[in-house]
Amino acid sequence: MPSPLSLRARLGTWIESAPIQRLIIALIVLNAVTLGLETSETVMASIGPLLVSLDRLVLAVFVLEIAIKLFAFGGRFFRNAWNVFDFLVVGIALVPASGPLAVLRTLRVLRVLRLVSTVPRLRFVVEALLKAIPGIASIAGLMLLLFYVFAVMATNLYGARFPDWFGSIGASMYTLFQIMTLESWSMGIVRPVMAAYPLAWLFFVPFILIATFTMLNLFIGIIVDTMQTMHEAGHEAEREQLAGAMHQDTDRVLQEMQRMRQELSALRTSVEAIEHARPEAPR
Repeated sequence: MPSPLSLRARLGTWIESAPIQRLIIALIVLNAVTLGLETSETVMASIGPLLVSLDRLVLAVFVLEIAIKLFAFGGRFFRNAWNVFDFLVVGIALVPASGPLAVLRTLRVLRVLRLVSTVPRLRFVVEALLKAIPGIASIAGLMLLLFYVFAVMATNLYGARFPDWFGSIGASMYTLFQIMTLESWSMGIVRPVMAAYPLAWLFFVPFILIATFTMLNLFIGIIVDTMQTMHEAGHEAEREQLAGAMHQDTDRVLQEMQRMRQELSALRTSVEAIEHARPEAPR
């Protein structure tokens, strides 16, 4: 009978094997489709019970997967942030969606986000975004300062004539945010302002160049740089692991050669002893 330790190790290897992970990905995609179809009254009227049954079946498989991982890994399960994420997402679906907790039924769609924790490339992107947060926060602070400076200027310059857009600091910052996204910035805001203030382009064009084409690209640059750093770190870890394995192999070869030398030396000593002990033939 296999020991509990070996059984847990085999279960851990099996639940994280490629075929099982592909099955989980397929179920997540299926669940995403069923959750989307459940929003249609026409579809629910025709195949509603089938969709509900599929949803419960997928949830049961997810619960079984989490239970197996908990048994296989024990306390180590919660040391992995992605495992904690999966545990919370699946746990929310088990809360009774009735009474004051009815809003949690809407959160079932969060199960689709398990695709992020299951697909390695998506997980890599999310980890890069999280590691880029300090740099993003710095750029966000700089952009907030930029918005504040331009908002004060816009309120003083155009607030009296266009109070809806620039009547206060808050209104000016919101309008500048709309301009930064290039959403109806020309015909909707800038040209009406230029009709009253012909030189207003001297204010808006530099703002767009700085906010839209410089600051936003800095966000992208930080994320790309973080992903590149993580990619290089991964390759470096692989190289170190390979070098460590080669070093271990070299040590084993050297030990084996040393053992063979000792055996040859012992064999040579034995042969010499036998030759010395052999009586000389009479002449």
